[in-house]
Amino acid sequence: MIKVYGIKNCDSVKKALSFFKKHNIAYELYDFKTQELPCSKITQWLQKTNIDKLFNARSTTYRNLKLKEMNLSDEEKAEWLCRENLLIKRPVIEFDDKVIVGYNEQEYIEKFNI
Repeated sequence: MIKVYGIKNCDSVKKALSFFKKHNIAYELYDFKTQELPCSKITQWLQKTNIDKLFNARSTTYRNLKLKEMNLSDEEKAEWLCRENLLIKRPVIEFDDKVIVGYNEQEYIEKFNI
């Protein structure tokens, strides 16, 4: 089954969930706001995608924490992802031992053979 990681009120997550419903694809939502994401999960994702794709430098959390001024290394970005799950670009989709970050309808169509 597909796992969708994100928060319910995020527009990109809503689009992904709508896509899966429209195409009758079963999924399970893992909500960052109600469930803390273990750092080990983030480490697994980083083995399948790069830090710049996973780290959301455009988020409100990023701006509020003033992380831009810190000029973070990739290792420091990974540490921040573990501390602040809301810095993770959403949604993160896990399926067939793969990871997709963000919502892109064309990519979903290709990856899910629609």
